[in-house]
Amino acid sequence: MGLIVGLANGLFGAGGGTVLVPALEKFKPLETHKAHATTLAVILPLSIISALVYVWGVDVDWKAVGLVSAGGVVGGVIGARILSKISAGWLNILFGLFLGAGAIRMLFS
Repeated sequence: MGLIVGLANGLFGAGGGTVLVPALEKFKPLETHKAHATTLAVILPLSIISALVYVWGVDVDWKAVGLVSAGGVVGGVIGARILSKISAGWLNILFGLFLGAGAIRMLFS
């Protein structure tokens, strides 16, 4: 699981969570909320390592990194608070809708 999640995160710049949440629910098995929370804890160090390796020698817009990161921190806090209040069924529906919207966007852009 870790190897596949790391590959997805390094290759696509993110996306490890889209692999890890269902994998933790099916193979671990973890309850939905615990799978999402565990994924969040795993993805942070993977994203930092992937970013450090990827940006080595690449011109990065650090102002954009700062702005998006600041918004991500705020959104992450809000999302984590909402996560504990949503039923597992709705959480799965919302997760699927976001994945579906992302897939459709990628197919047509």
